[in-house]
Amino acid sequence: MAPAGKESIVKDFDIEEELKKLPHHPGVYLMHSDSEEILYVGKAIDLHNRVRQYFRSGHGHNNSPKITRMVEQIAWFEYILTGSEMEALVLECNLIKEYRPRYNTLMTDDKGYPYIRVTVEEPYPRVLYSHHMRRDKSKYFGPYTDGKAVHDITALVNKLFRLRTCTRDLPRTIGKERPCLYYQIGQCSGPCTGDITPEAYQEQIRRAMTFLKGDTRELTAELKEKMKQLASEMEFEKAAEIRDLLESIKVISDKQRMQDTNSDNRDIVAMARGETDSVITVFFVREGQLLGRENHHMSAGTSESDTEILQEFIKQYYSSCPYIPREILTRDPLPDSDLIQNYLSEKKGQKVLLMQPQRGDKAGLLKLAEENAALILAQDLERIKRKEKRTTGAVKDIADMIGIPTAARMEAFDISNISGYHSVASMVVFENGTPRRTAYRKFRLRTVEGPDDYASMKEALSRRYTNEQLGPLPDVLMMDGGKGQVHIAEMVLDSLGLDIPVCGMVKDDHHRTRGLYYKDKEVEFPKGSEALHMITALQDETHRFAITYHKLLRSKEQTHSILDDIQGVGPKRRRALLLHFRNIDALKAASVEELAALPEMNRRSAETVYLFFHPENTVSEEAADEGPSSPKN
Repeated sequence: MAPAGKESIVKDFDIEEELKKLPHHPGVYLMHSDSEEILYVGKAIDLHNRVRQYFRSGHGHNNSPKITRMVEQIAWFEYILTGSEMEALVLECNLIKEYRPRYNTLMTDDKGYPYIRVTVEEPYPRVLYSHHMRRDKSKYFGPYTDGKAVHDITALVNKLFRLRTCTRDLPRTIGKERPCLYYQIGQCSGPCTGDITPEAYQEQIRRAMTFLKGDTRELTAELKEKMKQLASEMEFEKAAEIRDLLESIKVISDKQRMQDTNSDNRDIVAMARGETDSVITVFFVREGQLLGRENHHMSAGTSESDTEILQEFIKQYYSSCPYIPREILTRDPLPDSDLIQNYLSEKKGQKVLLMQPQRGDKAGLLKLAEENAALILAQDLERIKRKEKRTTGAVKDIADMIGIPTAARMEAFDISNISGYHSVASMVVFENGTPRRTAYRKFRLRTVEGPDDYASMKEALSRRYTNEQLGPLPDVLMMDGGKGQVHIAEMVLDSLGLDIPVCGMVKDDHHRTRGLYYKDKEVEFPKGSEALHMITALQDETHRFAITYHKLLRSKEQTHSILDDIQGVGPKRRRALLLHFRNIDALKAASVEELAALPEMNRRSAETVYLFFHPENTVSEEAADEGPSSPKN
């Protein structure tokens, strides 16, 4: 399996080693690129034999130019164990539908498992068709197997409850845009016009959600009464429309009831536990088919039992999960099983069962979920070891190379300027081999004019090491450069009475990190060492951070307006001046009277603007007698 964590997967994943660990077991495999794209999803009756074929010459897979191109891009792979090849086939189909990998042969009319989404997080919610169930604040109903039925339900709900279907930003745009056709024909209550209050609209949403939960009694009674009234008033065409609506409600509610009472919708929740970390695997079974799985991590102390960890996961996971199945299977009963079951049943609006199967297909699925969780956990432990070698191990190697006790906290500086324009310095911090971005600092240099990197570095280091609020002193200071930069840093530290080791990060003729300059000697890294990789990353990060800050300052300078330099004229007045006079030339030509005529201006502010462009003139006595100007806009 691939490691569950996504950080540095490409570095952590040794394809040859992982190929040796592939089990002789049915399952599904996913091929990933170094940018996390899923390139290909496939199934196998024997994962060990099938996946290895992609990386061995002389096999049929390599005869296809398409597959050859795909294999060249594979950075890592993962796999999911299944109980049979048929289950692998079903899971493969659903993963292809979800991810649509570019190297799979895809159906152009591919159909997923749709949901109905109610955007309850919006002031004026909408009822929408959704292809996926996301972890957001919306309320979801489903999944449904009949996409047409979902379209019918959403259209009917929007029509019955006169809900908006537009994407307007309400309530900000209320009354500012022309209402749409649905409002004109009476199928929208018109929140964009202000015709309906937020409270009344929310009540319509509440009734719509009651209907979506399958409770059609209130709405059906209302429509029947309205149909009788229309018939008694000889409005037979309108009564027939209500009759057709009632028939649609009956058909749709039957489909909803069939879907909601299907006992083959279940989640299988299994766990594998390590010393300080546990992996929870959830298999999703819908209508008897294994649709997919998720892996989650739980940190726990040694005093907590397996069932306590599992219970905490179920409480946290299903409290925010948009869909709760009828059955949740676990290996052992939860400590508060009845309480959790009642909570989930109330949340779903139907009975939810927490079950512990002992035999049969359900027990088999639970065993598979446990095997997947164990594989994920084992890979995580290996990943942690590799990460320690790449971080704390590399830090120790660096300290040993230059002969200092530790290099746990490293600070690196860089200067960025273009011909002295906006000279800036950046400070990047690595702690225990990983970036600590909250400790990064930017310095806009104040005392240096022109492209003087030495003077710039002196100012930056002095400001850093005379300010205790910028963090603890580093174990070693890394300079982006060689002998000259190192001596500047040493001189500044000596003047401040600080004894901090200083190294220069030296690059070769190809601009690649080569070694460290320390105590007037260059120490070269072993080729391919983790210490070399770390210093390269530190040097690149330092340069990137400085350049990013420099670009930001240049961008701000480019958006600077001459009106920003007028003292006493705030943003509101600047905007009013630009909108009225359109350009600076027209503004310069305006008289004091023309300036003061704007509603946002007064006499004193008009005088201020006029004198800014005409400094040779004097302030009139009339303006001087006016007194203090009104508060700045």
